[in-house]
Amino acid sequence: MPKPAKGARLGGSAAHERLLLANLATALFEHGRIKTTEAKARRLRPVAERLVTKAKKGDLHNRRLVLQTIRDKAVVHTLFTEIAPRYENRPGGYTRITKIGSRRGDNAAMAVIELVEALTVQQTAVGEAEAATKRSAKDAAGDEAVADLKKREAEQAPAEAADETEAKDA
Repeated sequence: MPKPAKGARLGGSAAHERLLLANLATALFEHGRIKTTEAKARRLRPVAERLVTKAKKGDLHNRRLVLQTIRDKAVVHTLFTEIAPRYENRPGGYTRITKIGSRRGDNAAMAVIELVEALTVQQTAVGEAEAATKRSAKDAAGDEAVADLKKREAEQAPAEAADETEAKDA
């Protein structure tokens, strides 16, 4: 069960922070990038990444879970039909935070949080090759384990047969 962060919240109560993050996530998915304070961007990143992961699953249950956070149906539709398919092969890391200096009025640290581009063809190929290498290494290790097991069974079988013949002779 997720619990709100203890201590100071962004702008007041836990409910206000939750709604503020929901509005920031809505703006992020609507525009692709937003300029906000660094603290808000850091708090927004896990919320946005969770929503994209739910959108990648694409079923009705996850759509309703996303609608609990993002109230705008048009943005949810965009998230499920355009944004989530872009990250189909990406295992996470859908957002990027870039620091841009201080705000003029109150010297608050500002940042841009944006959705990263989908994996390029080359990055996808490299990822698939790494996954295939891991699978083949795992299969090779599994084949070695099976061969060792058969070897042990073959060694034990003659020993057990000899024990049985000795028991019958006695």
